[in-house]
Amino acid sequence: MYAQRGHGKRSSFYSDYTFGCWRDGEEGPELVPVGKAYFGYTDAELTEIDKWVRNNTIDRFGPVRAVPPGLVFEVAFDSVHRSKRHKSGLAMRFPRIHRLRWDKPPDEADRVESLEAMAE
Repeated sequence: MYAQRGHGKRSSFYSDYTFGCWRDGEEGPELVPVGKAYFGYTDAELTEIDKWVRNNTIDRFGPVRAVPPGLVFEVAFDSVHRSKRHKSGLAMRFPRIHRLRWDKPPDEADRVESLEAMAE
């Protein structure tokens, strides 16, 4: 959904990612944010993702770049909790990118209902 430049040695790369899950909206399926991850990928993967973000930016909000659905992350996390901060109503505790799913189309990404079932 969104990418932002990192800090330190990653300051020239878009390495901080806000990701979402699908839910049914008034105008059809929509992605809603559920978390943000900064690590879990290799330096080679970071270079690939950064290039994808730069080539697919559709909007900018200060230092943040919005991208269309197109890259699927498999995310590991410790737990899911209810949240008033995220539009999805959920937040992941300690999310990290487990692997990139270049093979998976965006419409096969998980749904909010799957995370709601895990919420404590």
